[in-house]
Amino acid sequence: MTHLPQFSRALLHPRYWLTWLGIGLLWLIVLLPYPLLRRLGRLLGRIAMRVMKRRARIAYRNLELCFPEMDEKARHELVVKNFESVGMGLIETGMAWFWPDWRIQRWFSVRGLENIKAIQAQKRGILLLGVHFLTLELGARIFGINEPGIGVYRPNDNPLLDWLQTWGRMRSNKSMIDRKDLKGMIKALKKGEVIWYAPDHDYGPRASVFVPFFGVEQAATTTGTWMLAKTSGAAILPFVPRRKADGTGYEMILMEPEFDPPLDDAETTAAWMNKVVERCVMMAPDQYMWLHRRFKTRPEGVPSRY
Repeated sequence: MTHLPQFSRALLHPRYWLTWLGIGLLWLIVLLPYPLLRRLGRLLGRIAMRVMKRRARIAYRNLELCFPEMDEKARHELVVKNFESVGMGLIETGMAWFWPDWRIQRWFSVRGLENIKAIQAQKRGILLLGVHFLTLELGARIFGINEPGIGVYRPNDNPLLDWLQTWGRMRSNKSMIDRKDLKGMIKALKKGEVIWYAPDHDYGPRASVFVPFFGVEQAATTTGTWMLAKTSGAAILPFVPRRKADGTGYEMILMEPEFDPPLDDAETTAAWMNKVVERCVMMAPDQYMWLHRRFKTRPEGVPSRY
C-alpha cells in the first residue's frame, strides 16, 4: 500500500517546471466561485472537442456501439455534453485535490450512507464499485470525507503527477494500492476495509472474459471483481457521484449493497457486474468516460471495433 507520499527535492528539477506551472494555474483557477468554474469547465470542454478529434471519434463510436438505436442528432448532442464534462473533469480534479473539506461538502449532498453501516454491521469488507465518471476524483474525495477507504490506482508515469495525485486522493482517504496488487486488496477487504474499485474499463486480454456490455455482445471485462469478492467475502456497494444538471452542485448516491453477488464463475460475475455498471452509467450518461477505447480488446480473429 501507498501511505502519505514524501516530497522529494528531485521534483523541483527543471524538467518538471512546466508541470508545476500547470499545477499552479489549476490551483489558482479553483479559487474562483463554483458558478464561474462550471462555465469555465464547459467552455474548456467545447474547446477540447475541437482539439481532441481522435477522442471525439472514439466517443461517437462507443455510443454507436452501445446504443445502436440512438439517432445521429441525439448522439452528437450527447458527445457535446460529454466533452463539456471532460472540461469540468479537469476543474473538478483541482477541486478534489485543493479544496478544503468544508467547501467540498457545501456543494455535495449524499444519499445512502446507511448502506455502508448495513455492511459494516456484518463485519464484512466493502468492494466499492466505482465507475469511470468524469467526476471520479471529486467522488473519491467526498466519499473519503464520509467514510475513509483505500483507493485502487495506476501509478502515473510522471513522478510529479504521481506524487500530486496520491497526495490529493489521500487528503480524505487512508491509503492507495496499485491495481495489480490483488493480494493487498484481498487482505484489506478481509480486515473490513473499503476498497474503491473500478472494473468498467478495457484492461487488455489478460485476466479478462468476453461478456455483454450495453449493445456489445463481446466486451472484454476484468475477472478481478469475481476474484476479489469470492476470495474476500466482501459485499459489493455501487456508488454514483454525479453533477446536478441545474448547476447547484453534486450528489453522491450509494446504491443498494449486494451481499450475495453471483460468483459461480468469472463469466457469470463479469456479466452481472456489467449490468450494474450499465445502471450506474445511465444515471449520468453525459458524465461517463466515453473517450476510453472500451472495446479495443477483441476475441482472437475478430476485427477491431475502431
